[in-house]
Amino acid sequence: MNDLTSGMAQGDQASIFWPSMRLTVICLCAILFGMVGCARIPADHDTLPQQDLAGVQLAPNIKLARDGWPQAQWWTRYGDEQLNQLMAQALKDGPTLQVAGARIGSARAALKLDRADLGADVALDATINRQRYSANGLFPPPIGGRYYGESTLRLMAGYDLDWWGKRRAAIEAAVGEVNARRAEYAQAEQTLAASIVQSYFNLQAGGARLANVEKMRVAQRSLVMDRSKRVAHGLASIDEQRKAEEDLAGLNEQHAALAAQYGRELEALRALLGADGHALASFAPHALPDVPDSLPTNLGIELLARRPDLQAARWRIEASLSRIEAAQAAFYPDINLSSFFGFDALSIDNLMKASSRTPFIGSTLSLPLFDSGRLQARLGVARIQRNEIIADYNQSVFVAVRDVAQSGLALQGLEIQTREQAASAAAIQALMNTASARFNQGLIDHSTLLSAEMAVLKQEDASLQLKNQQLQAEVALIKALGGGYRAEPSPMDTALKQ
Repeated sequence: MNDLTSGMAQGDQASIFWPSMRLTVICLCAILFGMVGCARIPADHDTLPQQDLAGVQLAPNIKLARDGWPQAQWWTRYGDEQLNQLMAQALKDGPTLQVAGARIGSARAALKLDRADLGADVALDATINRQRYSANGLFPPPIGGRYYGESTLRLMAGYDLDWWGKRRAAIEAAVGEVNARRAEYAQAEQTLAASIVQSYFNLQAGGARLANVEKMRVAQRSLVMDRSKRVAHGLASIDEQRKAEEDLAGLNEQHAALAAQYGRELEALRALLGADGHALASFAPHALPDVPDSLPTNLGIELLARRPDLQAARWRIEASLSRIEAAQAAFYPDINLSSFFGFDALSIDNLMKASSRTPFIGSTLSLPLFDSGRLQARLGVARIQRNEIIADYNQSVFVAVRDVAQSGLALQGLEIQTREQAASAAAIQALMNTASARFNQGLIDHSTLLSAEMAVLKQEDASLQLKNQQLQAEVALIKALGGGYRAEPSPMDTALKQ
């Protein structure tokens, strides 16, 4: 009896052990077959090389008065509180920044969705139904021809193992897109700041030129009256009077053009601020600032961290590389786990009894064998998009260096022009001082003094135009250098430096 009992116990253990062993062998064979039989990943022979910024430098002949990169809130260096207030308003309520901010929100939502795909799925399923089985169907009477009810309550769970990193690569690509959008937001901020400062200086220069031209009109009217009196007394020809009147008409035309330009610039600044029609009612004229220009001695890899548009392009490269990893992971077997625990009964009264339990646990192996080339096509698209993004980045590098070089050369040329114009203005002012002294001594007439005064005012107008051009070029250089933006190095940047 004991031998029989022992044999039965061994038989029971064997009946439990051997099915378990068979299941393990079948799973291992399936995984091995999946590894051997998965679709072949085509080789990547068309990788586009990235432009290296490490050795990028400006031509040695581009030099300015001062060295250095722009600082954050670089516009405060001009010491204009009105400009600072306008900038604070624009960076808070500017419509262009709202667009960039919405794009960041969209990228973050996509990232959240990709992260959710990596987590476990848990769901509760409850069904109650009642059905009549056909008397002529699969189940004969007494089952056929009668109504039966069924109640089911299940708690289901599933988890994607993500053995090959497909989901993780998708998350990394989404993170890269979020970072790119954040860099684009910084670029929008710098572009807006530069546009506001340039528009502000245009307004201040335009207002100063309007006041100066008004002085010229007053002097020219006096000159016309003087010529008219001289013609009346036979001391001058009518042609001299007509020439003076023609010059006055030209000044009136210039004044009207400057006034129209001032109005257009005022509306442009209002649009940049995203403000209403009363926002700039208290706009006050200020003198144009005089701040030394600056240009870094070396550019190199530092330009990458200083230019938000280059940072956005680099983040998109990293995102494209992660998308390639996700496309490659699709070539491997996909293994998922799923389980549920529930109750199933024909009568709701028996639903929660132990005998109604229906536990289940299982795994799913999905192996790509033949899909008409869809996997290869998706991987090819991801690689082509990577090359396209790298090409855009390379182009952005050349554009960035060009912008810095052109702005530096423009400022360098304006420095020379400013020195020459200052010398010319000093000479004409000396002539004006001499003419004033001679007029006080009665050695020259009033028209000669007025002509000398007109020459000084014309030099003042030229100086205002030149100073505004210099400020516009300086702001363009600040923007080309990144406008005070400073990004933390990404893993790719660290690898480049190493």
